[in-house]
Amino acid sequence: MISESTKPEFDRDGFVVVSQFLAGEGLAELCRELDRYINEVVPSLSDADAFYHERTDARTLRQLQHMGKDSYFDACRRSPHWMQLAELLVGEPVEGQEPEWFNKPPSLDHPTPPHQDNYYFCLDPPNVVTLWLALDDVDEENGCLRYVAGSHEQGIRPHAQTQALGFSQGISDYGSGDREAERVTCLQTGDLVAHHGNTIHRADPNRTPDRQRRAFAIVFRGVSCRRNETAYARYEEAVRRQHEGMGLKTDAIGEKANSQ
Repeated sequence: MISESTKPEFDRDGFVVVSQFLAGEGLAELCRELDRYINEVVPSLSDADAFYHERTDARTLRQLQHMGKDSYFDACRRSPHWMQLAELLVGEPVEGQEPEWFNKPPSLDHPTPPHQDNYYFCLDPPNVVTLWLALDDVDEENGCLRYVAGSHEQGIRPHAQTQALGFSQGISDYGSGDREAERVTCLQTGDLVAHHGNTIHRADPNRTPDRQRRAFAIVFRGVSCRRNETAYARYEEAVRRQHEGMGLKTDAIGEKANSQ
């Protein structure tokens, strides 16, 4: 639940957990719609919209982008329930970007490299927040998020190309001091963690034999944000190089719900 400490904690640490943000029928409805989308829509999507560990194995689906093409998920980013929290944290009216879905299938070597979302978004001022809803219980065994508290106040760190599809750029000078400062974020199904666009975070692979680690996320940007087009063009080119190197056929950038 949103409490009096939610905003102060977010401002101090760059992230905050909201327990049971979605529960009961609201959570059940979202899960039903996600099942529908994955079963009926995803098989026809391009490489830009659906990322797999192994394209021929549907069980290895890792990430979905551009979900706003679907009417249900387009409506999610305008939901007052989501927008109220985003506006509280950002401190101004917000615009919701297209929702996205993440998974770490069990027993796959799929770490999320340390990164800052706003390196991808290129927004100034960085009044942008990601609302990340756990669809499974999340802990250290199946790849929970790890945040460097207070890193949102220290600007954007250097990034370089990675081999992680969906997270093409990772912090290149991430070291032992960063790891010592990490805070582990374990969540129950229906809990939400919100993080600032400049907050450094990463996640280990899902090391369990049979547990999923699914999440539904929406990025909200403040109406004052403007994109640095020069920086964004450099980022787009880096993503295209990565995708070409992996043999993917993509007509659009399909990473981190980039702002349009």
